[in-house]
Amino acid sequence: MKSYRWLGNLMLAIVLGSTAWAAERAALVREAVVYLSPDTSSAKLANAERGRELIILETTRNWIHVEALLGPSRTPDAAFVEDDENAQKTVTGWVQDKGVVRPSTPEGDKVLYGEAADSEDQASRRHGRRGAAQDAMRLYRRVYDDFPNSPLAAPSLYRAADIRWQLEKEDVMSRPSARTKESYLREGMNEEWMKLVIKKFPGSRWADLAAFSLLDNKMCGDWQGSSKCPDKEAEIYEKYATDRPNSPLSAQALYDAAWRRSALIEIYKTEEQAKKSEEAKNRALALAQKVVSQYAQQTDWGARAQRLIYLIQQNIPTYGNLVE
Repeated sequence: MKSYRWLGNLMLAIVLGSTAWAAERAALVREAVVYLSPDTSSAKLANAERGRELIILETTRNWIHVEALLGPSRTPDAAFVEDDENAQKTVTGWVQDKGVVRPSTPEGDKVLYGEAADSEDQASRRHGRRGAAQDAMRLYRRVYDDFPNSPLAAPSLYRAADIRWQLEKEDVMSRPSARTKESYLREGMNEEWMKLVIKKFPGSRWADLAAFSLLDNKMCGDWQGSSKCPDKEAEIYEKYATDRPNSPLSAQALYDAAWRRSALIEIYKTEEQAKKSEEAKNRALALAQKVVSQYAQQTDWGARAQRLIYLIQQNIPTYGNLVE
């Protein structure tokens, strides 16, 4: 007689898996201690930081039995984890039922967003809370994950991606490889979250902002006095402005392109390419004038472009250490 024990085990695994899948998830807006049992005198298993995800297993009076998805000790690397399950440990224990925001919490999206914004403000202060930037990043991401239909989902996902991007950029640009000429010779910032913003919220200002950030990975390190890099970068910024004319950063993109064209005026002269130098001058003036005409009343970029036009017309170099 054949044994069908394996079938019973399979059914049990399916049931358990379904239970785990249906488990309620929540996020912390405070730093919480995970205890061995629902008693503050019991052993402390771990500290869960703001924004950490909790999987709720059961509840009792003023206590929640959870699986807490925790990261490593607070270091810059903790901000670069792909998702909560990757390179993180899970601790099962009890936390006090306060400061725990569930998807069913009234105005829960605003509570998480507000805590994220406060953490971001802390991170900007000279003596702000240690690890506040990572806290903000996790909290913003929880808004998007736990409240996907909230009006705050799009800005939250972008702000989570932006904080992660800036933390990684600071690290990347501190390495010797940041000074290499070609962008492909250095390790760039992880693009996954920025691309997710563009995918999930196409046509939005948040997608435009994310697309602009992605240009960082295409920029050269040190130009090394060569025309190749500024010419390529100018084309990249011009294309962005053309493809996304309504972006909040279109004026900046045009100015960045104009400034690089102005830098090429002198660079081409050192390469003994007088014709290209004159072409660069004309293109720089045209781009700068476009910024002035389209964005003069909206941003500082109009005034900066007007200054650039003046420098070019006065034959004042905008790049290098040339002094008359």
